[in-house]
Amino acid sequence: MPPAKPTDPGGPPTGNPRSAGGRVTLRDVARTLGVSVATVSNAYNRPDQLSEDLRRRVLQAARELGYNGPDPLARSLRRGRTGVLGVVYDAPLEYAFADPAAALFLGSVTRAVQHHDLNVLLLASPHAAPHPPAGAPAHDPTGPVRSASVDGFIVYCAADDSPLLRAVLERGLPTVLVDQERHDEAVNIGIDDAGGAQAAAEHLLSLGHRHLGVLCLELAEQRASGPVSPEREAQASYRTSDQRLRGYRAAIRACPDAALHPTEAPHNTPQAGEALTLDLLRRHPDITAVLCMSDVLAQGALRAAASLGLRVPQDLSVTGYDDLPSSESLNLTTVWQPTGDKGERVGQAILTLLAGQPAQPVTLPTRLVVRGTTAPPRPQATRD
Repeated sequence: MPPAKPTDPGGPPTGNPRSAGGRVTLRDVARTLGVSVATVSNAYNRPDQLSEDLRRRVLQAARELGYNGPDPLARSLRRGRTGVLGVVYDAPLEYAFADPAAALFLGSVTRAVQHHDLNVLLLASPHAAPHPPAGAPAHDPTGPVRSASVDGFIVYCAADDSPLLRAVLERGLPTVLVDQERHDEAVNIGIDDAGGAQAAAEHLLSLGHRHLGVLCLELAEQRASGPVSPEREAQASYRTSDQRLRGYRAAIRACPDAALHPTEAPHNTPQAGEALTLDLLRRHPDITAVLCMSDVLAQGALRAAASLGLRVPQDLSVTGYDDLPSSESLNLTTVWQPTGDKGERVGQAILTLLAGQPAQPVTLPTRLVVRGTTAPPRPQATRD
């Protein structure tokens, strides 16, 4: 039989409960109740070790004495754990909440780890302002990573050559990289970015489109906006953007009379997608279809088409990437990726690493979802 849980020892002894320093401590609560220090500690850290009545009395006495529980920092030092995971997001903090795909991913990661006494700390590291005000401190994107008290890292968005990623790997903590190039110091969880992009481009080519525009996500840490030169494309250091562009180009290579016109968005927003689409169609009026590296950019492309009086898909075909919940209502042809499953796999991988076990890299599949924003081009369709 298991030993019985401790029960209430009776009324507390009298006397001044406070320690000499004047601050109520765990020992003071124990002395007041006439129980061991371990009993009071268990009331906070291992409640299953006490009877419900005794734990209630310990917590009630602690409140009456003004004791607020064990010091979190001291407790984490004793355990060697903070109970916190750092999620590194190499973009302004507001984007993590405004980007629907990022929000879905972060939500699924949180659900995977929240029942293991772990919390998530979002470590955003926005790019330095191009013209910082006089006297402003030097921008250090690695600061949040180097100073974070965490048990491990999940890197969701970082260029492969970024100081931020190097700072994470130098910490030597359990680390999971999401949609990144592989590193020996970490575990990679990602999707088949290139395969999904190639399927979208092949779909448009099979419909008869030969002049395709591309709305690219950010290609490299050095921000740019507008047409993508061969030199800029060669500098691509964000794996997601690089792989999707490679997928589009793989499809084009099989169709010698087709042309690809990539342009880069400075931010993943509908506003950026709209502005770039307007510019793209002005520069290349023979474009009949636009490949977008995200559903968010595709929303902007649809707005641009509407503002120009173009019918989708009769005058302009549009594809996205991600298959967000809102994309079905837009009837958007897009590439589905398992965002929720990816977040869950990332959560499982970091839990495995924290347990001291090896975790395996995973590449999840993507697939084309054909809806109503793609169709064959009109004969000799051009725009003045």
